[in-house]
Amino acid sequence: MPTQKKNPTADHSLRQHLLELLAGGQAHATFDDIIKNLPPHLRGARPANFPHSPWMLLEHLRIAQQDILDFSTNPKYKHRKWPGEYWPPTPAPPNAAAWNKSVRDFRRDLKAIKTLVSNRKTDLFAPIPWGTGQTILREALLVADHNAYHLAQLLDVRRLLGAWEK
Repeated sequence: MPTQKKNPTADHSLRQHLLELLAGGQAHATFDDIIKNLPPHLRGARPANFPHSPWMLLEHLRIAQQDILDFSTNPKYKHRKWPGEYWPPTPAPPNAAAWNKSVRDFRRDLKAIKTLVSNRKTDLFAPIPWGTGQTILREALLVADHNAYHLAQLLDVRRLLGAWEK
């Protein structure tokens, strides 16, 4: 099979599209929009007939995103146990500081993923050596897809709790 030369314009375009997808917005509400002004007393509330609270969804988003980042960058990556290690043990955060830390950590890890994607030295198509065929491209798309799914759930929880003004 002949090797293809890299097209710098296509590479730049792909990275830009990935960064836009990771940032959210466009066709979806952003992370910041969805968590903004959520009353603290609702962070652990579960609407009727809905399995998750805002805290559960925020922590799951943070944990899963951190896990994907760790897998993408750490040769000593250790798999977590599903589902227990991907969800918080309680529906409510222990305190406001835990909520704020989760928000900060989510933003930090998303920034790290975006930095990885934007680095021209990162081969988006090369298999991750400790994986089973995954690439950074696949992992970035997984983060964007997973975040969009659970952010939509978080927005729905806010609507069901009467805490969404838009």
